[in-house]
Amino acid sequence: MSDAVEIGKEADHHPYKRPRDAATLMLVDRSGPIPKVLVGKRHDKVVFMPGKFVFPGGSVDTTDNKIPVAAPLPPELEANLMKGSPKTPPSRARSLAVAAIREACEETGLCLGRKVDGATRKLPGVWEAFSDAGLLPDPSGLFLIARAITPPGRIKRFDTRFFTADASSIAHRVEGVVHADAELVELVWVELGSAHLADAHAMTKNVLNQLQQRLATGPLRHDAPLPFFHWYSGKMQLDMLPGDA
Repeated sequence: MSDAVEIGKEADHHPYKRPRDAATLMLVDRSGPIPKVLVGKRHDKVVFMPGKFVFPGGSVDTTDNKIPVAAPLPPELEANLMKGSPKTPPSRARSLAVAAIREACEETGLCLGRKVDGATRKLPGVWEAFSDAGLLPDPSGLFLIARAITPPGRIKRFDTRFFTADASSIAHRVEGVVHADAELVELVWVELGSAHLADAHAMTKNVLNQLQQRLATGPLRHDAPLPFFHWYSGKMQLDMLPGDA
């Protein structure tokens, strides 16, 4: 199924750029009557979406596929990550899931991991927070909510996979990550439909709507249809790709 989604006129004054693989993590707290999602306010002086409330996320790093994990990706999640065009090889699927965890820890200080016996290897960069806490990143509890490719003609283009995970998956917190001079200056747990999200980017709203629909059906499943937002014939199209059981 394909539908047109209005997100504004295509900008055509920038040369074509190939989208960069990126991953975003939507942490959800379902302990109350209305689910809450974690959003961060971007610094007013950053180039991309200044001052907006966003989900933590960013580009895949070349080292993401080399980081050891506490458990492999569920095969259904791997299959969902390989859907859509351009195609995604299995190694890239793993990198995307790991990147979502890395970016969340890097930007919010919240780390999704699990203690693993014998995991004594010192991990590099942001991953050091995991090894110091005796953890390895754990992508086994992630669910894919949507995939979206930035329209051509934009200054920055991303091929983004939007993951979600339950807040109970947070195993460690790094203090002092969010502050007035950081990329994210504030973190807020907000109810879906909150005023904090009224000024969000149009694609953020689109994905939030998909998340809200999924949460309304009960426990998350990998066999739900996968929304794929991509640019075609001057408009953003929404294709619903079948999920894998």
